[in-house]
Amino acid sequence: MRKMQAITIPVPGEASALVPAEVDPPGLAPGEVLIDVVAAGVNRADLLQRRGFYDPPAGSSPLPGLEVSGRISALAGDLTPGPEGCGWSVGDEVAALLTGGGYAEQVNVPAGQLLPKPAGLSFIEAAALPETTCTVWSNVFLTACLRPHETVLFHGGSSGIGTTGIQIAKAVGARVAVTAGTPEKLEACRRLGADIAINYREQDFVAELKAATGGHGADVILDLIGAKYLERNIKALATAGRLVIIGLQGGVKAEINLNALLMKRAAIIATSLRARPDAEKATIVAAVREHVWPMVTGGAVRPLVHATFPLAQAAEAHRALEEGDHIGKVVLTVGE
Repeated sequence: MRKMQAITIPVPGEASALVPAEVDPPGLAPGEVLIDVVAAGVNRADLLQRRGFYDPPAGSSPLPGLEVSGRISALAGDLTPGPEGCGWSVGDEVAALLTGGGYAEQVNVPAGQLLPKPAGLSFIEAAALPETTCTVWSNVFLTACLRPHETVLFHGGSSGIGTTGIQIAKAVGARVAVTAGTPEKLEACRRLGADIAINYREQDFVAELKAATGGHGADVILDLIGAKYLERNIKALATAGRLVIIGLQGGVKAEINLNALLMKRAAIIATSLRARPDAEKATIVAAVREHVWPMVTGGAVRPLVHATFPLAQAAEAHRALEEGDHIGKVVLTVGE
């Protein structure tokens, strides 16, 4: 059997734990497609998996990589266009949300997690979209129900999720606040449309947000930090606000003042994307295709790619993400 190039993690650890190797290509289950990967997005979840803190769901690929772009090379089942098919054919240029396996020359994925590669975008740009758009749309809109004219706060505004979130939220008419750690990152957020930009190293984001909103606060907060920010996030919420926690960079345990939450009639929601059943992911991807993809093809939402690295240099890509100087996404180049 022909082998393919992939990035493996024989022993969890630092960036050097990512080891290029030849592995067997993935098989196809009914309803799946095989993609010849051209580019793969790098995400913080990949860093956690590399360190042994975020195991893949049972039955999924042990290889890292949660999003790719490329071309369909094979289909399992009737997924072709027509009355009985799902509209995909061999050769179609696509982007895909994955459960794992993206750091490789080929990856298999359920057809429901495919998106057409947006016209006018390169494969590198397209690979930077599935994870961030699905994360933002599922959490900020499907879960927290952000409405036009409400205020949303994105922590880590210069991250891949933050830069995507700013653009989507502005496109639907929301007011956008962000936190970031340098003047350069804050300026990048402003250029994308952020109305309120707060330097979390020098400013109290609760006080700054309250001052900028006339005491109202944030109707929705998308938080990557977790325990470290929990108390202040609750203070920053508006009445009937919704705090959605999607990351734990600042720890996993914190006390909650339930009275403060009760008095605001606020909600705290913790979610993840990777471990959701295929049907739920397909629903999210379909919503992104319906609502976000027109923003992308129309130019209102564009991915910011900070740097690219060849697949064999995945360790360097992880180091670049860990250094924290990036604005937008880091992407691996795999094929052509």
